Amino acid sequence: MTISWFWSKQVLMDRRMLWLLFVVNLLGTIYGYIWYGNQIEYTLERHPLWQIVFVPDSPTASLFFTIALLYMLFPPRSASKFASGARMVIEGLAVLTSVKYGIWAVAMIVAGGWQGDQLNWQHAMLSASHLGMAAEALLYARFMKAGQWAAVVAAMWLLLNDTIDYTYGVFPWLAEVLMDDLTAVKWFTYGLTLFSFIIGSLALRARKQT
Repeated sequence: MTISWFWSKQVLMDRRMLWLLFVVNLLGTIYGYIWYGNQIEYTLERHPLWQIVFVPDSPTASLFFTIALLYMLFPPRSASKFASGARMVIEGLAVLTSVKYGIWAVAMIVAGGWQGDQLNWQHAMLSASHLGMAAEALLYARFMKAGQWAAVVAAMWLLLNDTIDYTYGVFPWLAEVLMDDLTAVKWFTYGLTLFSFIIGSLALRARKQT
């Protein structure tokens, strides 16, 4: 047995593994929306209702991946073009958003700590869980149906999200020490969207090799 066995199709597509990941991601999604609860409430009080969808970034990413896992657990025997297209868009979003926000959250935690923010066990937990988001998305991309056009749609959504976040101020709350670096954070976020598109597209193409 080589180390590559641990991320082989035999292991990753085992239904016990898929169910484990489904439960973990579902619980993480619920926790994520609870974590954003104060910001969601704040946004509802001070911003138009339509902007609320752009607030909880990470839990929405894990929601997309949770749905993608359902497609693997219960693959449709037949589906209309619309249903197949919807699946591919969800899978594209699952990969790109998980990679982007998985990395983004850890980068903000590290940047905050570097500038003096007091870190605690929650930051360690969030870092581990968000890195896990990015890793699982890249590992499972090759088992998804999404192709290049779905990755483009997902990238357009991310760019729209970035623009809404930093135009209307509904970006995820940052450590106080990072607020004077908001312009740098904004451009880092845009750059991470491009990076996620490139990496996510390559990961989705890898399914031809499975």
